[in-house]
Amino acid sequence: MEHIYQYAWIIPFIPLTVPLLIGAGLLLFPKTTKNLRRMWAFPSISLLSIVMLFSTKLSIQQINSSSIYQSVWSWTINNDFSLEFGYLVDPLTSIMLMLITTVGILVLIYSDNYMAYDQGYLRFFAYLSFFNSSMLGLVTSSNLIQIYIFWELVGMCSYLLIGFWFTRPVAANACQKAFVTNRVGDFGLLLGILGFYWLTGSFEFRDLFEIFNTLIYTNKGQFLVGTVCTFLLFAGAVAKSAQFPLHVWLPDAMEGPTPISALIHAATMVAAGIFLVARLFPLLIVIPSILNIIALIGIITVVLGATLALAQKDIKKGLAYSTMSQLGYMMLALGMGSYRAALFHLITHAYSKALLFLGSGSIIHSMEAVVGYSPDKSQNMVFMGGLKKHVPITKTAFLVGTLSLSGIPPLACFWSKDEILNDTWLYSPTFAIISCATAGLTAFYMFRIYLLTFEGHLNVHLQNYNGKKSSSFYSISLWGQDGRLNPIKKNFRLLTLLPINNNESFSKNPYGNLKKTMRDFLIINNCDNKKIEPYPHESGNTMLFPLLVLIFFTLFIGFIGIPFNQEGIDLDILSKWLIPSVNLLHQKLNNKNSFDWSEFVANAPLSVSIAYFGIVIASFLYKPIYSSLQNFSLTNFFAKRHPKMFFFDKMQNLIYGWAHHRGYIDVFYTTYVIRSVRGLSDLVHFFDRRVIDGIPNGLGVISFFLGEGLKYVGGGRISSYLFLYLFYASIFLLIYYFYFTNMNFTDQ
Repeated sequence: MEHIYQYAWIIPFIPLTVPLLIGAGLLLFPKTTKNLRRMWAFPSISLLSIVMLFSTKLSIQQINSSSIYQSVWSWTINNDFSLEFGYLVDPLTSIMLMLITTVGILVLIYSDNYMAYDQGYLRFFAYLSFFNSSMLGLVTSSNLIQIYIFWELVGMCSYLLIGFWFTRPVAANACQKAFVTNRVGDFGLLLGILGFYWLTGSFEFRDLFEIFNTLIYTNKGQFLVGTVCTFLLFAGAVAKSAQFPLHVWLPDAMEGPTPISALIHAATMVAAGIFLVARLFPLLIVIPSILNIIALIGIITVVLGATLALAQKDIKKGLAYSTMSQLGYMMLALGMGSYRAALFHLITHAYSKALLFLGSGSIIHSMEAVVGYSPDKSQNMVFMGGLKKHVPITKTAFLVGTLSLSGIPPLACFWSKDEILNDTWLYSPTFAIISCATAGLTAFYMFRIYLLTFEGHLNVHLQNYNGKKSSSFYSISLWGQDGRLNPIKKNFRLLTLLPINNNESFSKNPYGNLKKTMRDFLIINNCDNKKIEPYPHESGNTMLFPLLVLIFFTLFIGFIGIPFNQEGIDLDILSKWLIPSVNLLHQKLNNKNSFDWSEFVANAPLSVSIAYFGIVIASFLYKPIYSSLQNFSLTNFFAKRHPKMFFFDKMQNLIYGWAHHRGYIDVFYTTYVIRSVRGLSDLVHFFDRRVIDGIPNGLGVISFFLGEGLKYVGGGRISSYLFLYLFYASIFLLIYYFYFTNMNFTDQ
């Protein structure tokens, strides 16, 4: 067993091989590396698969032996200061390793087909592998300073991937917004780390927990300082996990490629904040006020994310706000002390949300064949409808993910979300009512997305669906397959060798020259005279395979948290998995981290009924829509049945205004925070230029003019110098005489 743990340090470095090799290949053999770019998907997937097998073995050891292994080595030693690096393998680490590797492999497989058209293919896989490596390093870190290093690397990778299509101004602004927002939280995290080192003299988790607990109970004067430092540590998690009020970067992060959205929302970027709070839970549990703040921020995030998702037209932004709301549930559970429920929901949500995002990517591809390669149209549900006939596998996958996130049994999120809802009744009835109501909103907005995308008749904006209009645009998808064109299916790989790198316009617009590339490919395959009608189509097999695997996880992963007792044998895998972590915490957690079947069965019908109510309302409002979303309004819908119900007009304006302006939080930041900071910066800049720099500059100017004036006095004649000398000496003597004369007169 220990033999396996001894080699766990290599886990973060295995995926790092890919970006290093890609960089070396582009430096030494640029042409060959670019021509063989598709081959780099294989080592990326293979190396992460090795990490997954290693992580699986570690997880099995954790479940069987319930042990914790830590190894550290000194990096810097100087008098009283010692900095150590190492790795920690415990149940929390093994859970995160499994999530990162399984979701990461599926995203890599999906990306091979999804990004095949993009000339940034190599750059994408290099970033993606570095992203996985950074996250693996973060979850295996044994101390705070090491976590901070990988924390920043994760932020850097997210910045690069969100702004992957940096030639688009929207994407460039989105990655900058994510970077700046996370810097606010990261600065608080750094201050908290330094504060705890000042208190405890250590960065190591075990030493820090023991010393801090001793200080809290023996030295009450350190309690306030410890509370402030703990809150600063939590600020880093608030920004990373998109909690209120630092959530504003998350919807804009959808400007990156869809596989990145899936990875960020499922197992890496936003999961890092939940992981940090779970890792620091022994600190938080001794400060009840911090736990109350975490629970409060969690419940606010739950409601805010759900209400902002109600009227989104962009399918990815709707899912982004859904992620924000579900992360709020996890923070709420951690704030209530429900450590087990929070990690359980982290697991189930990861697979369900990865399924939904990868399904949305498949939908976007099917739409790109019709509306063109424009994210403003291909991601907009205004241009969707009736897709279930054309993308049946994607439709099934998306429906499974929607049902899971809505909390419908026996799918994954039902078990974890209901466990959180049960704990909220014990913590605060007010929070419980809000959480249950938000669960109904979750079911409503998720089925709104599903119905607008797949159900109903075809959208009137897409008249080419019915084949009545001919088009010269070739609808052969670079990722899908057309059964009528066997040469394209047979020679699909040739497309990656087309000389698209020589097109200057392509580098400015990654979508702009794709039509010409497709036509060139059709000419190669003798299809240049065929006119094919644009129509939505199913994605390729390499994109559908991850969806099928995620369907399996979404159906069955929830059962790991259900206790099955047979002949006195406890088969609750999740509880066994978390036993060592729970033992590290305070004794009061024992009751909150056990599964009570009686309470669960008693409360489950209420939450399921609320979820079904949300589904029914969504079906009632959106199922009859057979025309454009732009032609639909709640006012018109109810006016035919109840002409005097003007309430719905105001309600619709309120909901859509709230969602369109993102809860007016961005407006608040722009109006007050950004303008105030800019005004203060202008004032400081003015003071610096006019006062700080003005004094020495003024002295310099005065000296310059004095020198200019005095240089004309010297003419080189000794008689003039002697005259001036006698003149000034006379004046000095007169002043001296009158001064002493007056002084003597005054003394008398």
